[in-house]
Amino acid sequence: MSPIPWDQPATLIDLDGKAPLIATVRDCATHFAMFKPFAKEQARVLLTQPVHREGRKTRTWLLEPAEIEQLAQRLKDEG
Repeated sequence: MSPIPWDQPATLIDLDGKAPLIATVRDCATHFAMFKPFAKEQARVLLTQPVHREGRKTRTWLLEPAEIEQLAQRLKDEG
């Protein structure tokens, strides 16, 4: 996955119907890190700019839970 700027606007949504979080990628990753495992499985991030994924011909607007987890880990590693 291409690096995503922390200040890019994004929306954290879940498939369980809770209200979305409209914020930055950083805020979405921070909130995701606090979720319980069930909530993490239901979470998705809708980006305002699509990103390239390795092995895919087209860019994507939606991040899956494993990709959001990578962002949360990157945020933790950066301190």
